[in-house]
Amino acid sequence: MCLIAFAIGQNRHFPLVVAANRDEFFRRPTALMDWWQTGDGQRVLAGKDLQSGGTWLAIREDGRVAAVTNVREGSRESGHQTRGELPIAALAETRQTLQPRLDSNRNRYAGFNLVSLDTAESWYYSNRDAHPGRNLFRGSYGLSNHLLQTPWPKMLRLRSAFTRCVESAGNQSLHLHNQLLPLLKDSTPAPDSTLPDTGVGLDTERFLSSPFIVGEHYGTRATTLVSVAADGEVRVTEQSWSVGGQALEKREFRWQR
Repeated sequence: MCLIAFAIGQNRHFPLVVAANRDEFFRRPTALMDWWQTGDGQRVLAGKDLQSGGTWLAIREDGRVAAVTNVREGSRESGHQTRGELPIAALAETRQTLQPRLDSNRNRYAGFNLVSLDTAESWYYSNRDAHPGRNLFRGSYGLSNHLLQTPWPKMLRLRSAFTRCVESAGNQSLHLHNQLLPLLKDSTPAPDSTLPDTGVGLDTERFLSSPFIVGEHYGTRATTLVSVAADGEVRVTEQSWSVGGQALEKREFRWQR
C-alpha cells in the first residue's frame, strides 16, 4: 500500500470505511485478492506478494482491516524481515502483544507504517515515529509513505474527497464503493512547489505525486475499498490495474460479520 484513507465513526451507517491504492512494480509477482489461510491458521481476505510473502492489506472475517505502507527514504534500505508479514500479525495479535515485539525489533524492518482498524478499536504504529504506537479515535485519516497525516499533496487531495463522500453517503454500500472508486483513480500530479523532498529527486517526486500513479514499469496496481456497516455487513471491492492504468479484473466480496 502506498496511499490509504480511512474514516472511523464518520457515518452512522458505516462506522469504518477504508480506501487504498497499492503502488508497485508491474513485474513483481502477485496473487489477486482472495480468501486464504495464513501460517498461523487465520482465514483472511487479501492479495498475496508472491516474491517476499505476506500482503499489503488484509481483512478478517469480523471486519478488522490491517494494512502497511513503506516509508519513502532517499536510500534503499532492506530489512531482515519482510514488511508483508505485518498486516497478518496485526490481525492475529492484539496491540498489547504485538507492539512490544515491534518495539524490540524495530530495526529488523525497513521503514513502515502499520494500521489496524476496527469499529471498536484502531491503532497505528511506525518504526520511523519518535513515539511509536498510537490509538486512533473518531475522524478521517490519510497515510502515504511518511507518518500518519503527513500533509503530502496526494494524501490531502484523497482524504478531502474521501471524507466528503463518506460523510454524505446513504446506507447502500455498493453505491458508496461506486462513488469512492473514481476518487482513487485521480492521476493529477501535484504542483512542484508542494512536493516533499524525500531524497529521490524532483522527477520521481513528481511521478509519485498523484493518488493514482500511471507508469510503464511502476504504478498503481490495485485499488481496495472496504466498508463495515452498522448492521454488520462487510463489503470489499478490489480493482486491479495494469501498465498505463488499464483496468484488469474487479473482485467483489460481501458477507455478514
